[in-house]
Amino acid sequence: MMCDMCGKEAELFKTEIEGTMLNVCETCAKFGTIIEKVKKPVETELKPTTKTIEEEIIDVVVDDFAQKIKNRRERLKLKQEELAKKLNIKESLLHHIESGKFMPSIELAEKIEKFLKIRLIEQYMEQGGRRAPSKPEEVTIGDLIKIKKR
Repeated sequence: MMCDMCGKEAELFKTEIEGTMLNVCETCAKFGTIIEKVKKPVETELKPTTKTIEEEIIDVVVDDFAQKIKNRRERLKLKQEELAKKLNIKESLLHHIESGKFMPSIELAEKIEKFLKIRLIEQYMEQGGRRAPSKPEEVTIGDLIKIKKR
């Protein structure tokens, strides 16, 4: 069994350290009050799990959305200000969308599609397969401290 503080494989003791109950080795138990010795759990074989991902269809905004919106707006002889009012969005947002600095959400893209009568959303099929087997992992407080220092 692994110590919650240092990760060492050793005999563990249920110990109160700074108001927290931890299962720690004899060395780490010196930092708190030992309550009792931890009994070894009955060992059962853990089988790695594999998950199968099925095909999933998702909506995505097309890559050339900015150019499509700008071209259609200009063909309709609308200014950015006018189109923004009709879409009930800020003119600055429309400017950022047309310049490609901001990608519209699916909802906003649908709204623009309806008004300008253009296609901005494509359906993308994500193919799944078998994932690598997942391993049961134990994270210790020591591991968290090492991660935080990085």
